[in-house]
Amino acid sequence: MTGRAILVTGASRGIGQAIAEAFAAQGDRVAIHYNAAKATAEAVRAGLPGSGHAVVQADLTDPAAVRRMVDDAAGQLGGLDVLVNNAGIYSQHLITEVSYEEWQAAWQETLGVNLLGAVNATWCAVRHMIPRGGGRIVNVTSRGAYRGEPRHPAYGASKAGLNAFGQSMARYLAPHGIAVASVAPGYVATDMTTEELASPRGDVIRGQSPFGRVARPEEIAAAVLYLASAEAEWASGAVLDLNGASHLR
Repeated sequence: MTGRAILVTGASRGIGQAIAEAFAAQGDRVAIHYNAAKATAEAVRAGLPGSGHAVVQADLTDPAAVRRMVDDAAGQLGGLDVLVNNAGIYSQHLITEVSYEEWQAAWQETLGVNLLGAVNATWCAVRHMIPRGGGRIVNVTSRGAYRGEPRHPAYGASKAGLNAFGQSMARYLAPHGIAVASVAPGYVATDMTTEELASPRGDVIRGQSPFGRVARPEEIAAAVLYLASAEAEWASGAVLDLNGASHLR
C-alpha cells in the first residue's frame, strides 16, 4: 500500500471533508468517519483521488462505537498513522433563555462529541500507532476556547478542554514517536455556520477579521496537513490560531 493511513472524524462535510480531500490529494489513504450521513460520506469517498479509502461510522458519544470505528478504519486502511479529531457540534444554549433540562442536554451532548469523542478516539488510535513506531494526532479546536462562546458555552469549553488534552498527550506520547498538535480556527464557511453567516450577524462576524471575511475550509486543511507531516514533530504541543487576526492571544 502507498501513502499513509489517515482517519478523519466528521469528514462527510465542511472542514473534515476538506481535510480528507487534502490528504488524498497527496497520496494518502483516508477513512471518512460519519455519524448519520452515510450517503454523504460515501459520496465524499467516491470523489477522493487515489484508491484504498474507507468509510466508517460511529456515534462519538458511545465509547464502544468509537473503539469499533477506529479499529475498523485501521483494518480497512492496513494500519493507522494519523488521527484528525475534527468532528464537532455547535448548538446555541443561552444560559438565561433555556430550561435547566435543555442546559444539561446541551452540555452533555456537546462534551460527549467534541471532547470525550476525541479523547476516546485518541486512546484507540494510540494502540495502532505505537506498534508502527509513531504517528500524528491533530485536533481541530476553536478560537472560542480563548475568546469565549457566550451563545455556545459548552462548545467553547469543549474546545478549551481539547486544547489542554492535546498538550497533555503531546508530552506523554512523544517517547512513542507520536506528535500531537491542534488548530484553532475562527469562523469557517461551512454548513455549520451558513445560517449564522447569512443572518444580520454575518457582517459583524466577517468584520471581526481585518481581512473582512471568514476562513475557507481549505485553509484549515492546509494547516492540518503540515501538523500531520514528518517535518512537524517539533510543533507537537502547539495550538495554531487560524482566525485571520480576529482574536490575538
